[in-house]
Amino acid sequence: MNNEPLQVRYGIIGCGMMGQEHLRNIALLPGARVTRIFEPDEAMAASSLALAQGAVRATSLAEVVSSADVDCLLIASPNFCHADQLREIASIRPLPVLLEKPACTRLSDVRDLAALSASYPAPIWVAMEYRYMPPVTRLTEEVRSGAHIGALTMLSIREHRFPFLVKVGDWNRFNRYTGGTLVEKCCHFFDLMRHLVRSEPIRIYASAGVDHNHLDERYPDGTPDILDNAYVIVDFAGGQRALLELCMFAEGSRYQEEITVVGPLGKAECFVPGPGRFWPADLGEPPVPKVVISPRHPKGPRELDVPVDPIALAAGDHNGSTLYQHQRFNAVVRGKGHIEVNLEDGLAAVLMGLAAQESARTGQAISLVEGEYSLKGLPSKH
Repeated sequence: MNNEPLQVRYGIIGCGMMGQEHLRNIALLPGARVTRIFEPDEAMAASSLALAQGAVRATSLAEVVSSADVDCLLIASPNFCHADQLREIASIRPLPVLLEKPACTRLSDVRDLAALSASYPAPIWVAMEYRYMPPVTRLTEEVRSGAHIGALTMLSIREHRFPFLVKVGDWNRFNRYTGGTLVEKCCHFFDLMRHLVRSEPIRIYASAGVDHNHLDERYPDGTPDILDNAYVIVDFAGGQRALLELCMFAEGSRYQEEITVVGPLGKAECFVPGPGRFWPADLGEPPVPKVVISPRHPKGPRELDVPVDPIALAAGDHNGSTLYQHQRFNAVVRGKGHIEVNLEDGLAAVLMGLAAQESARTGQAISLVEGEYSLKGLPSKH
């Protein structure tokens, strides 16, 4: 009897920095291999082919999708390409897709992709890696059980981190290509809000600025206009409130993300370090992720280390989560699992980010239940 796992063959669309992280993690999956890569940049293509031995470089997306030796697709191209590439895939051969965030960058694409999702016959999984960081998973368990905090009432997410890194063509310096910082970077956090609160957002308000980063840079498209700091407040239909605090000039922090949930019984927090490759060697070993549980009665915080498997940690910049996400997506392709982050989840996070961008621009709170930023029409699972 053959107990070897079914071979899953991947076609990759876009192999820049994040695409190569995916390649390193796919290489850790039993029975998985990359057969086709479409990457227009010569240097990135060479690096990717070195990581995926035996893969063939394709000349187009259509070549990857049409290849008989491809069972599923990963899209890790620049943000502004995602919507058009999904549409092209749907028109050629609708394979299972792992789609990097954000799902799209424009309001007009949100409704179009929602309609595409309704008719797309294969799984589409949006890559919200933050859900799968071990300390975040442990915090989610606390929220779901309610044993130490009760029903979640307040949620805050703080990310104090490094500025945007350099990307091919510098596309990540401009709102028109990224969707804006609150879409490009923060759709992860808006997804976490919906995931933890398990209610739909009804209103969003943002105060944000372009204060320190990239202001001395000049490109053919002009001076970068991406936000580098923000506060975003979200009200939910169930009465819960959430806060995002983003600062992209605070890479001196011990922890990159700090997430706090509070309910009538107590508080739970998780602390997530940034990429280990950025931790100064002279400071010793990088910080270990932690969860802290602080009940009201009896008082006394309990601190738990949540270490990450060293192999998973070394394969990327996202606290091991890329591997754990790939394990689940791979199972879906093999018919052994279910989609945990569907396209509607991804589109809801984009809508929240676009509405936050608009709120920051206008100084007004934006409704998420009526008007152009309404989440109505996106199927809810809450």
